[in-house]
Order: sequence, then structure tokens, then C-alpha cells
Amino acid sequence: MGAVADSALAAGGRVIGVMPQSLVDMEVAHSGLTELHIVGSMHERKALMNSLCDAFAILPGGWGTMDELCEVLTWAQLQIHHKPVAVWNVLGYYDAFLAFGRHAVREGLLKAKDHARLLVGNSLDELLAAMESFQAVHELVPAKLRD
Repeated sequence: MGAVADSALAAGGRVIGVMPQSLVDMEVAHSGLTELHIVGSMHERKALMNSLCDAFAILPGGWGTMDELCEVLTWAQLQIHHKPVAVWNVLGYYDAFLAFGRHAVREGLLKAKDHARLLVGNSLDELLAAMESFQAVHELVPAKLRD
């Protein structure tokens, strides 16, 4: 993520970081960000990132990235947010994850409409186009599932 932040800053962009104190203590924090919010936990981090962002663009990553991707997809499914969630499928990185989603639909464990919430771009242009054309779907979801 540091390389992405450095590139955005070099291009004149703003970069907002949200990190739990434990990672700051491990000296993982980027010192040149436009803003850095330090929070107490990963749960607080995800909640704050959700409140600060307009969309979720997911790049290839590891366990933490997968955790955050699945959580924001679940939040979309439960109507906790109405923001686009998109993966940048660089060199097919997310092909197996997308196949898993299709498998879950076939097995009846995931609704096709919920699988379709995940936008995919195989190139940066495709990713941006998918996010720009996103239209939020507002469904009636019982309040007890949202809270």
C-alpha cells in the first residue's frame, strides 16, 4: 500500500491513512500521508474507512485485503452501505475468488444478486468504468440485520 500511496502523492493526490495503534507501534505507518487517523483496533479501522470513502477499490492483496473485501461485500448485502465495491483483477489475481462466488451461487449459499454486487475490472479503465456506472440498489432489509 505504501507504493500506491507514494504514487498518488507524487501525482498530486490526497492520501488518507487509517491504522490501528498496534501497527503504528510496529513502525508500519507511512509518514508522508495527507492525513493519518490512528485508531484502537482493526474493527475501528474498517468502520472509519467506510465512513471516509465513497467507494471501495480493492487491489490484489493477502488475508487482510480478503477480510476487508468480504466485510464490505457483506455490508453492501445488508444495506449498511450503498457504495460500489470493485476488485482490480490484475493478471487474473481474483479469478479463483470470482469462481468461488459463482460456486456459492450454484450451491444456493449466495444469491446471484449479491454476487453481482462485486464489480470487476481487468484493467484500470474497466475498474473505473464499472465504478462510475454503479447504481446503488436500496432494498428493504429488516433493521435487526442492519444494526
